[in-house]
Amino acid sequence: MADAYFSLFTLIVLIPLALIAFLYFLVRPRPVKIPIKNRHVFITGGSSGIGLALAHHAAAQGSRVSILARSRNKLEEARNAVRLATGIDVSVFAADVRDYDAVKRAVDEAGPIDVLLLNHGVFVALELEKQELSEVKFTLDVNLMGSFNLIKAALPAMRTRKDPQQPVSIALVSSQAGQVGIYGYAAYSASKFGLRGLAEALQQEVIADNIHVSLIFPPDTDTPGFAEENKRKPELTKIIASSSGAMKPEEVAQKTFDGIKSGSFIIPCNLEGIALSLATAGLSPQRSFLMATVEVLAAGILRIAGLCFQWTWYTSIEKWHNQRKAFVELMISTSSRFTSKELKHFELGPCFRRLVADIAT
Repeated sequence: MADAYFSLFTLIVLIPLALIAFLYFLVRPRPVKIPIKNRHVFITGGSSGIGLALAHHAAAQGSRVSILARSRNKLEEARNAVRLATGIDVSVFAADVRDYDAVKRAVDEAGPIDVLLLNHGVFVALELEKQELSEVKFTLDVNLMGSFNLIKAALPAMRTRKDPQQPVSIALVSSQAGQVGIYGYAAYSASKFGLRGLAEALQQEVIADNIHVSLIFPPDTDTPGFAEENKRKPELTKIIASSSGAMKPEEVAQKTFDGIKSGSFIIPCNLEGIALSLATAGLSPQRSFLMATVEVLAAGILRIAGLCFQWTWYTSIEKWHNQRKAFVELMISTSSRFTSKELKHFELGPCFRRLVADIAT
């Protein structure tokens, strides 16, 4: 009986403790705290949405804030909004992130940066076959190459800063679509997945300079552009993405700075994001031995959960195509004519209705 109790004690207590102790010494880079008060936070895409919320939050925390965006008018509106809310005056810079020379001038004028927060981005949900290659290139140029441009412009001064003992940060705002590919997101997901490769490689390059890289993975966020994006989303994209709720920009900003200040490499923003981050941890850096323990213990069950999600998504895709095919065959075989009023009786999305209407005419 004593042997049975000892075996149970070993299984429940000693092995987990040994794992935690092992991971405590194993995780790299080591934990770090990055202050933002009285430090220069430079935010791209800072004139609206998440970027503006980040600017509000940083100013309220006592940071010196600079924001960069393309539109001078929107930048002035953002500056006035931050001043009105916090009493802090932020610096604004108008530049296109695709233009390295313009970005370099803005960064040099802004002065040494302690937290480079790359929040800029464009998003169009559309099947690749229907998307113009110029639109794909635009997405990649803004979301991915724009980040290269900003980092390339800011990195030399960050490396040669006056106090190298003070940690500094480069944070890139990705997306949950940068953790898992979704129907209609081919170009967008490619640009956001690319940020992860950039971040992982860059962290190894700059860790010796006490520069710490973070990746933020927000879900759909209730921004001015979100409603406009939804108008163009394919029906299947809406079906698959419907399980993920939208967050407020202020909530994303809070999670972002909490993660930056703790030096986290991966920063999820909600419970679904935590699950995605655990499921896709892979070979990414992990500073927290406790989170590393969770990643190790949860890997198997999260893989099962991931397969369940994939089953749900592919079942939805199959059902959607079968429904579409059935209605096309019905229209062809019966040569029926439906009015728009009659179409409302069918449980169809807008694209199905357009398809049936086209065949009917």
